Amino acid sequence: MYNSGDRGFFELVAPLYDLAMPAAESNPLSGGLARAQRPVDRVLDLGGGTGRASAAIRAAGDHHEPVVVDATPGMLSVARGRSLEAVTGDAGQLPVRSDGADGAVIVDALHHFPDAALALEETARVLRPGGVVVIREFDPGHPLGGLLAVGERAIGMNSLLMRPATLVGELETAGFQTEILDRGFTYTIAATLPS
Repeated sequence: MYNSGDRGFFELVAPLYDLAMPAAESNPLSGGLARAQRPVDRVLDLGGGTGRASAAIRAAGDHHEPVVVDATPGMLSVARGRSLEAVTGDAGQLPVRSDGADGAVIVDALHHFPDAALALEETARVLRPGGVVVIREFDPGHPLGGLLAVGERAIGMNSLLMRPATLVGELETAGFQTEILDRGFTYTIAATLPS
């Protein structure tokens, strides 16, 4: 799921990760999941690490069943410690049957995937028609996003941050209909799979 250098970093910082990172915001995630054209029960938290996004989804009380999918055992251990369902998996080859989920979220993680286009194709494969993926990412066109990109490269990550329009294009190529929900240092896109 992560580039090899990124995976090693996250394995190293897993026990302390949640102390340094703010909690995921539930409003953009709930708002994005509400764009689905079908009931959303099972939600995959792709590249979900310690389960920050899954915890926010669960706390919102929308009765979604989040499942953290990540390639880093240390991060998944923390997620399981939060009583979250967590499975080891790679975003380029998800351990989920076709049409096996109603929704997915990718929060602060897509830029760590070694092949974002393949991950989006896999997301489309596992979603049922009318399902939605909500992506929260950092905008490299924003001054803080540009600084983040430089900082991640400086510590050895192979991060590839995309501007909103670029990500919209990648999602549409994978078969999604997209909507940009907010913009700034972070931005949110809801992308539905046509029914």
